[in-house]
Amino acid sequence: MSTAPARLDGEALAAPLKALPHWRHSPERGGLITAEFVFADFVTAFGFMAQVALHAERMNHHPEWFNVYNRVQVTLTTHDANGLSAKDIEMAGLMDRLATALGARAPAST
Repeated sequence: MSTAPARLDGEALAAPLKALPHWRHSPERGGLITAEFVFADFVTAFGFMAQVALHAERMNHHPEWFNVYNRVQVTLTTHDANGLSAKDIEMAGLMDRLATALGARAPAST
């Protein structure tokens, strides 16, 4: 039987979040982070999702996401921890690196 991942809070959460500046933290559902990635086109957005999916399977940690054309909206949280865990921070960093490599840009402000 595996143990649930440890929930991050306080300084254990604040420090890693500083390294993820475009992710937004919310206390909803015990704690989650969200980000939106905008790619050149649908194929690039879907390619990003496919690459992330392969990593997610290896990590056994799967994002919640929504895709419309060239945009991918992501929510990360760890259900077993009832909030954010180190797996969410690792996944967010991975997504940032992949998105940058694929030329993602920040969404326009609304």
